[in-house]
Amino acid sequence: MNNNDTWEIGGKRLTSRMLIGSALYPSPANMEDAIKESEAQIVTVALRRQSAGDGGGNNFWDIIKELNINVLPNTAGCHTSKEAITTAQMAREVFGTNWIKLEVIGDQYNLQPDPFETVKSAEILIKEGFEVFPYTTDDLVVAKRLVDVGCKILMPWGSPIGSGQGLMNKNNLKAIRTQLPDIKLIVDAGIGKPSDAVEAMELGYDGILLNSAIALAQDPVKMAKAFKYATQAGRLAYEAGTLQRREFASPSTPTIGTPFWHQFK
Repeated sequence: MNNNDTWEIGGKRLTSRMLIGSALYPSPANMEDAIKESEAQIVTVALRRQSAGDGGGNNFWDIIKELNINVLPNTAGCHTSKEAITTAQMAREVFGTNWIKLEVIGDQYNLQPDPFETVKSAEILIKEGFEVFPYTTDDLVVAKRLVDVGCKILMPWGSPIGSGQGLMNKNNLKAIRTQLPDIKLIVDAGIGKPSDAVEAMELGYDGILLNSAIALAQDPVKMAKAFKYATQAGRLAYEAGTLQRREFASPSTPTIGTPFWHQFK
């Protein structure tokens, strides 16, 4: 992507619109290669699963630091507002950033975020000076409540975490984009293949966040490259203005008047 094509999120100006996760890779080296190939400038790290201070995680953390990209700690594994807030506070101290990806899971079956605990947590964390990236469903009312408490960024799911189902309800995602034109929107969770990323970006979303689709691919590095180009293609298509669907056929070469070759007779 042209380096002049920059965008702003959380006070940072970036060129890549792809955010990438750091879990589930076959090895730390494979994770490093995939992140580099993706050219992502934001990587998510779960404090509760991978503490930078743990001896066993030193190699992991060294890799993350050497990548020299923005770290977005998340509260994965939290089920209450109290847990999420405590984890966020620890993350700020450990990683030295006020960014936090807020995850408060309400249902273990489909890992759906708890809307009440998420809004409650977001309001408290914003008052404490955090830049909150809340993981939420594609519910417009919940999205508006998060904005009401001060969120400038929202991360609605495409479908449940790790499901690979793609964009489960594009109409809901469109409604959020239309109703909240000034909010940074990142599709988070459920994207399974590059074409899903293209669809998300064509809706006018500002970026996508992926993990499982890359880390669990047969070749994570090659898949990271595929998603990099898919994200770019979707954004360019949105900016260019995609052709609207029509009920009937419409000729791409109109035929009006005399065939052009007659003029040469």
